[in-house]
Amino acid sequence: MFTIVSPAPRGDDLEYTTTRHHPSVKDEIDMDIEEQGGEFGEGPSRLASPGETITSAQAFMRGHGTYVENEDLVSALTGTIERVNKLVSVRALKSRYNPEVGDLVVGRITEVGPRRWKVDANARQDAVLMLSSINLPGGVQRRKLESDELQMRNFFEEGDLLVAEVQAFFADGAMSLHTRSLKYGKLRNGHLVMVPPALVRRLKSHFYALPCGVDLILGLNGYIWVSKHVKQSEQEGEEGFDAEAVYSNKNDDIDVATRTAIARVSNIIRALARHSTPLTDVLLVEAYDWAIDQDISVKDLSAEETSEAMVAAITFRA
Repeated sequence: MFTIVSPAPRGDDLEYTTTRHHPSVKDEIDMDIEEQGGEFGEGPSRLASPGETITSAQAFMRGHGTYVENEDLVSALTGTIERVNKLVSVRALKSRYNPEVGDLVVGRITEVGPRRWKVDANARQDAVLMLSSINLPGGVQRRKLESDELQMRNFFEEGDLLVAEVQAFFADGAMSLHTRSLKYGKLRNGHLVMVPPALVRRLKSHFYALPCGVDLILGLNGYIWVSKHVKQSEQEGEEGFDAEAVYSNKNDDIDVATRTAIARVSNIIRALARHSTPLTDVLLVEAYDWAIDQDISVKDLSAEETSEAMVAAITFRA
């Protein structure tokens, strides 16, 4: 028996609907499925449970997380239904991150080795950030010298958080990262929130500046960075960048209002994640405005009743 493997659909083509679970994909192919008697069009939910019949196995091909029984395509796990043309698969709600080249990830340095760092990126194995894949003082195009190897902990050390892009894969399947762009690099002035990777979709941009004065980085690996808003540097070029500022371990002074906004956004993200709600900047802004309108304190956002009311208010709004 052959198993057909296909990449997950890109987030640029997805359309979010008012549902607590993963967003529905409503397009011409979905209309074809409904006409053929498939069950994708029945109700807004895209969540499947083990043993649940998804659609006919005669009209569609089975992908990961599914199996065929009595000419029906059946889910083998709890997750969201995904489809590429006629290939139907189920993506587990709770699983390790499955990287692709070009993905933006947030990670934590776990080990400093010879000419490389190991990074925890919530994948099946640690990622690798090579010394040759970062910005260095004097310009990114210069050769890496032995003196750079001796100063590796001046750039990143154990416990540091960073945002990077997946560049390639090694023979053993480990992903290689790079931070050559000035929008990547060490993270400061914020808070890390961890959610299931399935709740973060691939979009055109994963950097957002929320109106409440908080910057947001949605890592596709489920690591989300919530931080103080920082204006873009006037230095557009990469040569001669301020290495001390880029690789500094000291946080800036953060006022009480900004700290409160960071904590509120972090608790909102956790509340949405508990209810399997996909995370977007629009949804987070609506949830933030709802919390302000209802005069909900930061601490109360963690309460189950409050989070249920918030999710119901923002996801089932007409």
